[in-house]
Amino acid sequence: MAQSITVGIKHLLEEARKEVTTLPLDEAVRLSDRDDHVFVDLRDIREINRNGKVPGAFSCPRGMLEFWIDPESPYHKEIFNQDKTYVFYCASGWRSALSAKTAMTMGLSPVAHVDGGFTAWIAANGPIETID
Repeated sequence: MAQSITVGIKHLLEEARKEVTTLPLDEAVRLSDRDDHVFVDLRDIREINRNGKVPGAFSCPRGMLEFWIDPESPYHKEIFNQDKTYVFYCASGWRSALSAKTAMTMGLSPVAHVDGGFTAWIAANGPIETID
């Protein structure tokens, strides 16, 4: 029997975008080198290796986000325990919207995500750090 999905990705994204601050690309570029912001790259390491990343961004695979945020998790990363604004991004802004909403639900604050993701970042000639 086929599955009957009752809440699809369009609905999940719509709900996330209602709650999450979406940074316009020009604002995200301006904030990217500030010490009071942590840019979190949710893309797979192969995407990062292929296309680079926002300079100084912390790489957090989407599948580890909840585990790395939670201080009671054996996988917790201290980078998520700072008094800073967390700015999530992915390739197009879908994973980052969902991730920012999840982070907010967990209590991480403040959080935002980049409109259009890294694809828009590249198109706008935002600074890029390449991975060797």
